[in-house]
Amino acid sequence: MHYPFWYVPGLTSPMWIAIVAVLHVYIAMYAVGGSILLAFQTQLAYRERDTSYLEYLRQHAWFFVLITLVFSSLLGVGIWWTIGLASPLATEELIHVFVLGWAMEYVTFIVEIAAAFAFFYYWGRFDPKTHVITGWIYAGAAFCSLVIITGITAFQLNIGSWKPDDGFWKAFWNPQTLPQIAARTGGSLMLGALYFFLHSSLKLTRNASLLRRVGQESAKWAMGGAVLTIAGGVGWYVNTPPSGQAALVGASALNILAFAIFGLTAATVVMLYVGPIRNPGWLTPGFAILFFGIGHAATGTGEFIREAVRKP
Repeated sequence: MHYPFWYVPGLTSPMWIAIVAVLHVYIAMYAVGGSILLAFQTQLAYRERDTSYLEYLRQHAWFFVLITLVFSSLLGVGIWWTIGLASPLATEELIHVFVLGWAMEYVTFIVEIAAAFAFFYYWGRFDPKTHVITGWIYAGAAFCSLVIITGITAFQLNIGSWKPDDGFWKAFWNPQTLPQIAARTGGSLMLGALYFFLHSSLKLTRNASLLRRVGQESAKWAMGGAVLTIAGGVGWYVNTPPSGQAALVGASALNILAFAIFGLTAATVVMLYVGPIRNPGWLTPGFAILFFGIGHAATGTGEFIREAVRKP
């Protein structure tokens, strides 16, 4: 079948893919990392019978549902629209090769939506045990969604020894899958913490002790995420095919972005350690906004480099 060519003056159609993909990744990572932090802290608050902690988490759950279900759904449609127009043949092949993967993804997405709505709208009506289980169901479904999508996008960068007759699973478990799962899981935990820092610093201005508690609990997960992100980033580079490594070395703009991501990631880790972990009192709205911006700049730069090397 022949497809028309989508001509975008100046910006180019692949650049549209990168822009929409980066925006979608911001929200998708928050959906994964934020759900883990929300489920964990809800379980903690129930265990300690801390009503003020639970009330704050209920407010964060409303913010979480609004961002991850509404905005993310719009961007999800946008991703399919842009890749379908910019790279129709590649999109067709991805659909054919990964039919099972897309089916699993839509199942996890339905579970995510149902669990997220139940978690928020039945707050106070579920008993604590059921409520916590619902939160972890959402977190588990969100993580499964990350794994499935990452395996598919990783295939676009390095197919390994896969041949058309090898089928779905060999295509899915390509050399890039595990490194990218590690990097994206780590990035999700870090971004989830950044959203908690920002939201709590604005909502808990009159409850300094609870603000410190939320910041410290979120920071613990974020530090673990930083380790995963660094390890996954190294694995990503090692398993990048020679053509991708040549693109990184040969393009001066990508070299600049590569140095930028190292600097931004280092700044994020340092701010995480000297701020919420060592000095919880630093978690003011100004600090949280700056932290939020630097963390998103690091994530966006990394995703842009990945898209550029993948050549969508």
